[in-house]
Amino acid sequence: MAGNDYARNTTLRSPLGRVRGLGSAKGGTHHWWMQRVSSAALLPLTLWFALSAASLAGAPYEVTRDWIGHPLNAVLLLAAIGLAFQHTASGLQVIIEDYANQEWVKVGAILATKAICWLLAIASALAVLRIAVLRVAV
Repeated sequence: MAGNDYARNTTLRSPLGRVRGLGSAKGGTHHWWMQRVSSAALLPLTLWFALSAASLAGAPYEVTRDWIGHPLNAVLLLAAIGLAFQHTASGLQVIIEDYANQEWVKVGAILATKAICWLLAIASALAVLRIAVLRVAV
């Protein structure tokens, strides 16, 4: 029984954390899991994109534009864009949280990172959509 008492009274929280009632924010597991899911989804998309880009090397502009405008390719490109920027923002957030010492620097850097990733993702998605819609209209 002495072993159970020891385990029951042992904690990883600091004495100050126990007094303040501070502990895990319960968001780390979700964040970790989403990074793994996005990286698993990006693997086949990245392979598809790399092989497609290699096959288009040296192709004229019109051929590349038609390839992007094909519905399946446009959807896969949009998925790759969304996942890549989400994964990038998530990974950079972890780095910022680990190495930024002051809270205002941490919050500002995370917000700036997310804003830049969102803007770049929207610009990329709009470029793909513009090509895909123009292909359908013609």
